[in-house]
Amino acid sequence: MTFGERLTKAVDAFGPLCVGIDPHPGLMDAWGLSQDASGLERFALTCVEAFGGRVAVVKPQSAFFEACGSRGVAVLERVIADLRDSGTLVLLDAKRGDIGSTMAAYAAAYLTEGSPLAADAVTLSPYLGFGSLEPALEAARANGRGVIVLALTSNPEGASVQRAVGPDGRTVAQSIVDFAAERNSGISPVGDVGLVVGATIGETGVDLSKLNGPVLAPGFGAQGATVADLKALFGADLRNILPTSSRDVLKHGPDVSSLVSAVQRVQETL
Repeated sequence: MTFGERLTKAVDAFGPLCVGIDPHPGLMDAWGLSQDASGLERFALTCVEAFGGRVAVVKPQSAFFEACGSRGVAVLERVIADLRDSGTLVLLDAKRGDIGSTMAAYAAAYLTEGSPLAADAVTLSPYLGFGSLEPALEAARANGRGVIVLALTSNPEGASVQRAVGPDGRTVAQSIVDFAAERNSGISPVGDVGLVVGATIGETGVDLSKLNGPVLAPGFGAQGATVADLKALFGADLRNILPTSSRDVLKHGPDVSSLVSAVQRVQETL
């Protein structure tokens, strides 16, 4: 199946919630875990037990695993494999962006069958030009995977780039939306190029009506965004919107049953 078909099937089964695995130091301390690869492994595998087969998409933050070196990357490999075995899709939050052979190498690592780091989708940065992502776009489609491209992020520094207006009168963010829409045109039920649009940014100023792809909306829950905010941003039809919650769920660990209950409470609101 295509990524869009698999994503649609997962959302139909579990709802649209995407839960992050973000083992940052504060949460590790709160869970009573050591700040090393052993603590990371316990944190991550507890999340897999709680979320696998219960949510549509889980989003491991690659940086926290990389911070523990080769042992941390080995944990990430296991997390990806175990989640995929459970039937939950894995969106690896790596935000990679480069050119030429380097972008092709990232595509091979995260989007090519047989790679131990291959996820169902990966986040990418288009700010070396959307065309620089071509190796990843091609690899994703050839392997039935997806890419989620940064468009409008909630960090205040992003606005100076993302909302800048180009010679054609479009903002940079709108040009990214339009490139993604072009790649997704005619694909059913939904295309394999999604976008990141922060749930807390307020008015987007972009037209998403032709995107035909998923929108990852971080900021839901602990960062303040509500279902009402999602509807205000994206309209009443939230079919392709993936609200993302990390800290709001993870604060209930390390007890697995408490994490499961937290996920269920959030799912009931969507």
